[in-house]
Amino acid sequence: MRTLCAATLIGEFFVIGFAGLVAMKDPDLSMATVWTVSGVAMFLCILLCGMITRPGGIHLGWALQAGLVVSGFVVPTMFFLGACFAALWWASVYFGRKVDEAKARFAERAEAAAEPEGNAA
Repeated sequence: MRTLCAATLIGEFFVIGFAGLVAMKDPDLSMATVWTVSGVAMFLCILLCGMITRPGGIHLGWALQAGLVVSGFVVPTMFFLGACFAALWWASVYFGRKVDEAKARFAERAEAAAEPEGNAA
């Protein structure tokens, strides 16, 4: 799960950076505001790459997805991109868990097959 979720977050990192460049063109927003918000969101993407397997990591990822969708009020394209990344996040979590379960079953079977027949319980 960690690999799939981290790949999604790294993609979001770049999308947030590019959205910040687009948001700079809005005359109502200061450059400091745009880059503070974008910078915090980008930092959160990188931070979450290491926190995915820890308690609350997935929930923080969902909060980031919601923030990405809400950023569409500033950069309208982000409504679409935020929804796409939310779908990617769901797929990363869902299929990542399936892969982790399959790996655990495979390791269990390999361990059972490696035991000598005389030591089997």
